[in-house]
Amino acid sequence: MKRLTSGTNFVRYGLGEIEVIALRDGYIDMPASRLRQAGNQPFKDLHNQVELVGGKLRLSVNAFLIIDGDEHILIDTGASNSLGSTMGELLLAFEEAGVEREKISTIALTHTHEDHAHGLVAADGSDAFPKLQQLFVARAAIRLFDKIERVARFRQLRTSIDGGFKLSSSVTAVDAAGHEVGHTAYEVSSAGETLIIWGDIVHVQSIQFDRPELTWEYDADQDMARSSRLSMLRLATRPNVYVAGAHLASPGVGKISENGSSFSYIPL
Repeated sequence: MKRLTSGTNFVRYGLGEIEVIALRDGYIDMPASRLRQAGNQPFKDLHNQVELVGGKLRLSVNAFLIIDGDEHILIDTGASNSLGSTMGELLLAFEEAGVEREKISTIALTHTHEDHAHGLVAADGSDAFPKLQQLFVARAAIRLFDKIERVARFRQLRTSIDGGFKLSSSVTAVDAAGHEVGHTAYEVSSAGETLIIWGDIVHVQSIQFDRPELTWEYDADQDMARSSRLSMLRLATRPNVYVAGAHLASPGVGKISENGSSFSYIPL
C-alpha cells in the first residue's frame, strides 16, 4: 500500500490496483474517563501513557472512499453539523481530493453513531451525496438506523447486510460487533494487498494497541468489543494487511505488529 497524494483533509493511497482515499471530517474531544478498564471502571492510570489535549482525549473522525474503476464506495459519512464546530469537514475533503460527491452511489456504514451516519445530510439540510443509490447497514443495526430522524429520508435506500456480504469484487463486510450492535468492518483487497476499514475498533490510539483490553464507555457490549478488537488486531498482523480506523489520528491508516500480548501501530 502506497501513499500517493495528500492535502489538508485527505490522503490518497494505492492499494493493489485500486485507490483508497482517507477523508478527514474533523475531531472531537472527550473526557479521559471515557476510557474504561475491567468492570466498566474509568481507567485512571493515565500518566505518561495516554495522549491528552487540554486534559481531554482527542479523537480524529475519518471516513474512507474506495475507488475501483468507475465504482466509488464510501465507508461512513462523518457527523456533518450534528456534533459541533470541530467536525463537518468531509465535504471539503471531497473537494480537496478532487472527487465529485455525485460519483458516490454506494455508502456502507460501520455503525449508526452520529459521527458515522449523520453526514448523509449536509449542513444545509440537502443530501450530501445526491446520486446515492444504495446504503448498506448491518442487519442487526437496521432498527437503530430507522430511529435516527435526521436520516429518515434514506430508509428506502438502505439494504441490510451480514458479515461475509460482498459489496463488490474487492470489498467484503466483516462482523465486528461490540462497540455497537451490528458494528461492521470492511475488508478491501486487491492484487495481494488488504485494507481493513474497522470503524471504532480502537478509540484511543496512544494506549489501546499496547493495552487492547481497555474498552470505551460507549461500547454497547464491552466484553464483545474487547473480543472483536483482539480478533481484528490479530487479523491485521498478517503480511500485506493494513488498517484504517475512524478514530486513529488522521489520516488513520497504518500497519499493525504483535508484541506478545500487546500490539503496535505504525502510521503509513
